[in-house]
Amino acid sequence: MPSRPAQPPPRPQPLPGVETIVAVGSGKGGVGKTTLAVNLAIALAKLGHKVGLLDADVYGPNVPLMLGTNSQPKVLAPERIQPLEVHGLKVISVGLLNPGDKPLIWRGPMLHSIIRQFLGSVEWGPLDYLIVDLPPGTGDVALSLIQTVPLTGAIVVSTPSDVSLQDARKAIEMFRQMKVDLVGMVENMSYFVCPHCHHEIDIFSRGGAEKTASQFGVAFLGNIQLDAEIRKGGDWGRPSVLEGEGSAHAQPLFDFARRVITRVDEIKSAAPDSVIEIQ
Repeated sequence: MPSRPAQPPPRPQPLPGVETIVAVGSGKGGVGKTTLAVNLAIALAKLGHKVGLLDADVYGPNVPLMLGTNSQPKVLAPERIQPLEVHGLKVISVGLLNPGDKPLIWRGPMLHSIIRQFLGSVEWGPLDYLIVDLPPGTGDVALSLIQTVPLTGAIVVSTPSDVSLQDARKAIEMFRQMKVDLVGMVENMSYFVCPHCHHEIDIFSRGGAEKTASQFGVAFLGNIQLDAEIRKGGDWGRPSVLEGEGSAHAQPLFDFARRVITRVDEIKSAAPDSVIEIQ
């Protein structure tokens, strides 16, 4: 009996009302990816956009802590979830469904299921931007996201250290292999300003991400300094961008957000009707 031809995988389906989906990823953990994703989302909202934030880092869902909330989302109807509204964002996270320190042990099919549910079952409503905080690395969650919805683009976060940059290059190549546009690369913990002498100190080296972006033909989205106030803001649930652009701690994050807006506009202008197709 002749075998049936293999069915092609379903094409990614747009989310109704969501104009732009940007994934924030990194090759390795510990580079401040979630801190930048949270501050980016709030900065975009403060710049007048309607923004959602999906915490897809199922292994370390820190978004609720950084936003200062532990409320659980409401179930509106069977298979429909209302996201929380925090600091002007619509937010969903595994950490809201499983608060506390008890870990969730995930297998591949479970990861795909939760990502699809967060994308398709949440009442996002009209959004200009949906920011998706990915887990570090190049594993199942990123693949599930790319297969489920057409991404506008991806941001790769790295520190300037060689170890971090080695893994960041792998993240860039993963997105390229999956036909996802690169919004750009951002260097976090780029330098430290001594509070006593006010000199800049390159703790993790400096400039590596900008150099890597240039080598790979990727836009460079800026340097974010190693700033204790940015760390405190995340720990206390008051991200630094809530202080507004007048704050020296927040200004580099707003500059980063504006570069993201510019790059997203460029990507859309270059391919206004394109839909990412997964081979």
